[in-house]
Amino acid sequence: MEQQGAEFRELASPSEGINPLSAARKHRYGRGVPPRTAEPSPLPDGLVYCEEFITVEEERTLLDLLDVLDFQPVVMRGRTARRSVRHFGLEYSYQRKELAPADRLPEPMLWLRDRCAQLMKRDPEDLVQVLIGRYPPGAGIGWHHDAPIFGSGIAGVSLLARCRMRFQRRSGGERSVAELELEPRSAYLMSGSARWAWQHSIPAAKALRYSITFRTLRRQ
Repeated sequence: MEQQGAEFRELASPSEGINPLSAARKHRYGRGVPPRTAEPSPLPDGLVYCEEFITVEEERTLLDLLDVLDFQPVVMRGRTARRSVRHFGLEYSYQRKELAPADRLPEPMLWLRDRCAQLMKRDPEDLVQVLIGRYPPGAGIGWHHDAPIFGSGIAGVSLLARCRMRFQRRSGGERSVAELELEPRSAYLMSGSARWAWQHSIPAAKALRYSITFRTLRRQ
């Protein structure tokens, strides 16, 4: 499927003298957005953010597909999370931290894999693990790194409700924090420091939200 309305860009690094969060908020394809009352720390190096990565019509088509999927509960340390997931390509066990074969990504979703592969500058076939997360109101995900078995680039697409993606890193006894507002139909790419040095989390959702995450395997 042909890409429409999307623009890829890497958020400015602190060394360029630009507050990347301000740059991200001002670059709204011509739309002005009121600034926050307080600016967080500069965003991690290696974080790419793209608004309107998919169109409204494409989002609607994806939601129709997700509506008929069976989602599985997430159980970690004996507790069941509020969010639920569906894996394609490879399934990751949160308790055993192992991969196992899973169903193939449905053909009507291959265009999204191909578009994310372009964002990641990888061959579409390299995106072997797809995680679809369903976040009902009140569901979020705590601080974590994506499992080290996965590769150096991780792409995610947000559907429905907007949310905040938070980042934190500890260095020399100090904690740095940052955040980015993920708009509906937007995409992000984490690589480099954003992938390996920073943890990320999503606060509890205020309304139903889906995320579709594409991963490669770590090169040996």
